[in-house]
Amino acid sequence: MNAALSYPIITCLIAAASTLGIIVRPFKVPEAVWALLGAFALCALGLLSWTDALHAAGNGTEVYLFLTGMMIASELARKEGLFDFLAALAVRRAAGSARRLFLLVYGVGIVVTVFMSNDATAVVLTPAVFAAAKAAKADDPLPYLYICAFVANAASFVLPISNPANLVIFQDRMPTLLVWLSHFALPSVLSIGATCIALRIAQRRALMRPIAQHIDVPPLSPSGKMAGYGIALMALVLLAVSGLDMALGWPTFLAGVGTLAAVCLRKRTAPWPHLTEISWGVLPLVAGLFVLVEGLQRTGLLAELARALHDGARYAPGLTVWLAGIGVALGSNLINNLPAGLIAGSTASAAHASGQITSAILIGVDIGPNLSVTGSLATILWLAALRREGQKVSAWAFLKLGCVVMLPALLLALGAVFVTH
Repeated sequence: MNAALSYPIITCLIAAASTLGIIVRPFKVPEAVWALLGAFALCALGLLSWTDALHAAGNGTEVYLFLTGMMIASELARKEGLFDFLAALAVRRAAGSARRLFLLVYGVGIVVTVFMSNDATAVVLTPAVFAAAKAAKADDPLPYLYICAFVANAASFVLPISNPANLVIFQDRMPTLLVWLSHFALPSVLSIGATCIALRIAQRRALMRPIAQHIDVPPLSPSGKMAGYGIALMALVLLAVSGLDMALGWPTFLAGVGTLAAVCLRKRTAPWPHLTEISWGVLPLVAGLFVLVEGLQRTGLLAELARALHDGARYAPGLTVWLAGIGVALGSNLINNLPAGLIAGSTASAAHASGQITSAILIGVDIGPNLSVTGSLATILWLAALRREGQKVSAWAFLKLGCVVMLPALLLALGAVFVTH
């Protein structure tokens, strides 16, 4: 085989093997290890220089800062009892109705995703929902926990800040807020509604079981209130920063660290107990994914995709809208939607794609990951949060549910883009 031809094939095989390792987790080896092994293999085989790999990993700095701030805030709220307090309130409001609790959790998930990002829903909301299910004495907490995973992606394009992948796709061509809403308001409503209905139907049997009606609401300590104020302030900071068209990483990180410092000063304790229980493995996982994407870009794949997108938009624009959205949705489950967003955004820019095609690509990147456990970083964070609570969800179980939940939402949202643009 020609050496020049073999390099792209080997790169694609390494990326595929790493993705498979992340999905299956053989021998229960963490996801980050498989991503880093793939990145190391690219460099060791000379397919990517060490300098380029470090540069690619460095491109994720804003994402690392954003995630760190969110994980600090989540762990702080968990340890200070904020989640237990909110969970008890939700269960009391549900008044013994599992269906009402389902809708309450779904509504909160929408709000958190829209104003704090889908990653925040996975990191911040999942522990609270688990606490709510436990307080409600639910036989199976999964119907409520699934909400955190699915709504995190279904509602992740209501606003630009609702998903970091949105910023990656549009890059320096980000529409104004009013233009954004005119493009994505209807697709978002359809996505959120279809996801809720499909998930509700899929979990109907579990939601027929009774839950506790009368429970005691634990008092919230002053430090717990401070953690809550810190998370609320973080949401306001993210909205303000997004409105000023600034990067989200540092503000989120500083808000998380500032909240931690305030709580520790009030309690006169060291911050280390909070920091040691955070799922830090998420950060090297993201770094490894960035390196793998850089390797794929060096294969010439980006140029070929841009050429195909340009030709499709020229000769069959309507069909290209559907193919781009569905193709990116499926591709996001193979390499994760953040790297897929990087590739798709660069491809759309190089192909000078229309706003309609770019919108379809964004919807594919945002909704598509609801198919599999590796589709989005938010879902990977959700899995990590579940493991901390001793709850497990297999890749196969998620895929079966994802087929039911993701496809209607994706097709309806793409249809709205096709009609309204």
